[in-house]
Amino acid sequence: MAKKKSAKKSAKKASKKPVKKAAKKTAKKAAKKSKPVKKAKKANKKPAAKPAAPPSNSINPYLTFGGNCEDAFNFYRSVFGGDFTYIGRFSEMPPQEGKTMSAEEANRIMHISLPISTETVLMGSDSSDEFGHATTKGNNFSISINAKSQDEADRLYNGLSQGGVPFMPMSKTFWGSYFGMFTDKYGINWMVSYG
Repeated sequence: MAKKKSAKKSAKKASKKPVKKAAKKTAKKAAKKSKPVKKAKKANKKPAAKPAAPPSNSINPYLTFGGNCEDAFNFYRSVFGGDFTYIGRFSEMPPQEGKTMSAEEANRIMHISLPISTETVLMGSDSSDEFGHATTKGNNFSISINAKSQDEADRLYNGLSQGGVPFMPMSKTFWGSYFGMFTDKYGINWMVSYG
């Protein structure tokens, strides 16, 4: 009987040893797996790389409408959010000799700006038949470049307008910008501005 009891005790001890060994192995594996996670967390603490410097000039889309610019931009604002940074009407233009405008024309949008990201501003205006800028659907947009200097504005204007149709040479405007417009030789409308 004593032999049977000691055999049973030995069997129980023997059966417990593999269970303990298996539990230790499982714990070691789990500990090994958790180490790379800790290393990954440390790696995230390193300072992030600096973003690339922005280009010297910014380019924004400029949309032209036939009298419904304000409606269109209120719609765009309802989608993008934000606030208009500028709204100007044709009535704010200084009088020009030989040019008159109706009350409807005077209330149209001369320029409007809606920032849609930190890099991009959606811009637009109504066309003015009185000033020779009729809107043609499908061709009612321009690319607006904001140059970093007056010299850069001249360089861009002169370079991009080669072989095209310059219809407003670079000059100081009543709103304070140095500004010009043209259509390039590929039929793309451009606006160049500084200031």
